[in-house]
Amino acid sequence: MSATMIPPHVRLANEIARQFEHKAPADAATAIANHIKTVWDPRMKRALVASVDAGADELDPVAVLAANQVRATLK
Repeated sequence: MSATMIPPHVRLANEIARQFEHKAPADAATAIANHIKTVWDPRMKRALVASVDAGADELDPVAVLAANQVRATLK
């Protein structure tokens, strides 16, 4: 096991981002954000946005774009 574990919300966002690698980054980010907004628990959404705010280096750049779209929908 590695010394640094990737949080589940980061790992999942990266996995989703890989599914949309064939799209342009902006289109992929929107597709990822739509999935997250529809399927993810609010706690996971907040955790993902918090990871972006903390500078999550392990997060795919397109997932960061998606997280910023998700941010706008959080209360």
